[in-house]
Amino acid sequence: MSREYPIIAVTGSSGAGTTTVKRTFERMFAREDIHAAFVDGDAFHRYTRDELARIFAEEPSRKAELSHFAVEANLLDRLEGLFQEYGDLGVGMHRHYIHAEDKQRIEAGCQVGTFTEWEPLPGGTDLLFYEGLHGGLVTHEYDIAKHVDLLVGVAPTMNLEWIQKIHRDTKLRGHSQESVIDTILGRMNDYVRYIQPQFSRSHINFQRVPTVDTSNPFEVQDIPTDAESMVVIRFRDPHSVDFPYLLTMIRDSFMTRPHTLVVPGARMSLAMDLILSPLVTQLLDQRRFR
Repeated sequence: MSREYPIIAVTGSSGAGTTTVKRTFERMFAREDIHAAFVDGDAFHRYTRDELARIFAEEPSRKAELSHFAVEANLLDRLEGLFQEYGDLGVGMHRHYIHAEDKQRIEAGCQVGTFTEWEPLPGGTDLLFYEGLHGGLVTHEYDIAKHVDLLVGVAPTMNLEWIQKIHRDTKLRGHSQESVIDTILGRMNDYVRYIQPQFSRSHINFQRVPTVDTSNPFEVQDIPTDAESMVVIRFRDPHSVDFPYLLTMIRDSFMTRPHTLVVPGARMSLAMDLILSPLVTQLLDQRRFR
């Protein structure tokens, strides 16, 4: 697309590492003086934590249909409406979901597992940046992907994704390891139905692959470091990519297929910057002004 108000979406499962990609974009926006409206996908969950707990207590069988990955557990009509409205007019309504690590909002009186009130996006922004579960979702009822100008998928290998989620939810959010594992297993069907298909629609996928043993992701262990991994980067349109330039700029990188670049994990941030910065510049250069 080429329009006045572009939308960038970073999509991936819970614990995949989408926040790392968000930080790369934040640095880029600050450096280039780009004003972005930031939208958190968790804000479009349908229920608070207490509401979900009450539903599950009254109807245990509904756990299978109300994982955060599922259509039924999210306000996808509002998310698609936001993307449509922002793309047309540069406006829209959003809110925030309160996580245990949201210290500032908790200190201000917000309760973990609840939402802030809906409020307008800031005015005068150059683009909308979404980070969450459903940026590339397509179902019979919703087509969120069609509104996105740049869709970035974050999909580490499955065991690494689970290790990262267990580590985050136990260390930062206060959950027990057993409850996190139960959540992972309970969401598996929705993961296959709603999350994985998005990675076939993304313009670029970043997949971190550990080079250390992660055979049993459910044992207590540290997350493999960047230096202990490689990153597989897949481009949907390889003809638009200057691979010789990337291979020159990213030491020890190599190609495995015509659309696939592999870089050392320690150079993932550099690779993201080199790949994504020109795409953002192109989106803004192509803006359709009234």
